[in-house]
Amino acid sequence: MDIEYQSKEDIRRLQEQLLRQQMLYLAEHSPYYQRMFAEHHIDPQSVQTIADLKRLPFTEKQDLQLLNADFLCCPKEQIIDYVTTSGTLGDPVTFACSEKDLQRLAFNEQKSFACAGVTNKSVVQLMTTLDKRFMAGMAYFLGLRALGAGIVRVGNGNPELQWDTIRRLQPDTIMCVPSFILRLIEYARANHIDYRHSSVKRIIGIGEGLRNQDLTLNILGLRIHDLWPEVSLFATYSSTEMSATFSECQHGRGGHVHPELIIVEIIGDDGREMPDGEPGEVVVTTLGVEAMPLLRFKTGDIAAKLTEQCPCGRNSYRLSPLVGRKNNMIKLKGTTIYPPAINDVLASVDYVQNFVVVVRDSMAGTDEVVVRIGLKNNVVQSSDNIIKELKDHFRSRLRVAPIVEILPADVIAQINNPAGSRKPVKFIDERRR
Repeated sequence: MDIEYQSKEDIRRLQEQLLRQQMLYLAEHSPYYQRMFAEHHIDPQSVQTIADLKRLPFTEKQDLQLLNADFLCCPKEQIIDYVTTSGTLGDPVTFACSEKDLQRLAFNEQKSFACAGVTNKSVVQLMTTLDKRFMAGMAYFLGLRALGAGIVRVGNGNPELQWDTIRRLQPDTIMCVPSFILRLIEYARANHIDYRHSSVKRIIGIGEGLRNQDLTLNILGLRIHDLWPEVSLFATYSSTEMSATFSECQHGRGGHVHPELIIVEIIGDDGREMPDGEPGEVVVTTLGVEAMPLLRFKTGDIAAKLTEQCPCGRNSYRLSPLVGRKNNMIKLKGTTIYPPAINDVLASVDYVQNFVVVVRDSMAGTDEVVVRIGLKNNVVQSSDNIIKELKDHFRSRLRVAPIVEILPADVIAQINNPAGSRKPVKFIDERRR
């Protein structure tokens, strides 16, 4: 029986058993954690329970950047795949994967896809890259193979190719960045494609949120739902460092954590555990990773732990939709906001083709936010009216309004998609830290 459906006590016992094994593995194989245990006078065998984790130091992103090679726990001849992080919080970090790690990735994604209702009878169109050292694209492919589903590897972008593939191969599921769905719909309408009666019945979103903290659809999710009500929407949360993906089930009550693969803590600014349901920084301890396991790694992501039983019957805890990234927090005119809140406002405006949010230091030493937007070709309003209207939208949703600048949509597109980027760039932080 899947551990996620067993009792919370059984889940805790399994996690603690795996944690003890992981501590012994780190003590024997990890140069970084061997040094950390010695410096802090920690006996790895003394860490017997999840509560014992609180006695250990955190692993920071900077540790991975500065001491990358020290995290490797197996000989290089055992490494069969190298990937890098996306560099969202700084310079990209190299991660190495052994055969065992890729099998673990496949198992993780198999469970996540099954959670979203994908079966061996499904055909899934992957609108994500498998190259550019991207772990997620490889993980999706391996997971779908393990599940026995049909896979269509189209890659990202190019609505014309995506629709041609949908017409030819009839996938029931597509996986992509949610905002790209709006481009697919726009292309379908412009080219008289009856998208609402296509084969697609399920959309699995990556890299962008679809829900608010109360688990209702956010503005982007609502726009997709209103334009394409025939499809079911599923949000996911993942990162290279976690080597794990948390997917919603059909009830949309948060991303299900696979307890045999990872331990998640939610901590406040003081480093202490937050009460269940309260947002804080996501801290992860990977279980069963061979090449580069992590202990109490601070992801920089802000979310809450949801512990009540899901209507689907799983007893494992879930994560709420991300509030944002800790390093991307903005203090605008005394109001704390995160980039996803700005993105959500822009997703509600039909005439916005694309955008980028730039945060920089103001002359007063506070945060200054500039939203640069590209407009769709059919816009007839004056620029002044558009800027005023957008600022009113921001004030109604966020209580404050950023600076709004209008640029040609093709200029914004170049900013969004720089050479070598695996993900659209919609946030640029120019602040001096």
